[in-house]
Amino acid sequence: MPNDKTYTDSAIRRHLTTELPRWSYDDGRLQRHYRTSGWKGTLMVVNTVGHLAEAAWHHPDLQVSYADVIVKLVTHSANGITDKDFELARKIEETLMWRPGTDSALEGTPDDPRFAYIQYD
Repeated sequence: MPNDKTYTDSAIRRHLTTELPRWSYDDGRLQRHYRTSGWKGTLMVVNTVGHLAEAAWHHPDLQVSYADVIVKLVTHSANGITDKDFELARKIEETLMWRPGTDSALEGTPDDPRFAYIQYD
């Protein structure tokens, strides 16, 4: 919406420091680089981000290569960074970096490079 409040550069950097430390603010966009183990992992990341973006109806730009995905967020209609960008960035980060806890019934991906698909931070 054109009435979306945009954040100043300093406010954006404060938000990133406290809420999304692995994200950066470059060229007017929130950005995050995800490393994967290869094409299969890259497709999993792209499909996950695609699902979240479509459900949110807020679509990032993606830069995709064999073992890398760069997510770039900006609210084009507001010509800047808004709450939409921060909220979607948090959801992407939470979903992609999620792993079962030690008290979970879920085992999680084995610690074996044959099964790795994303590099966890």
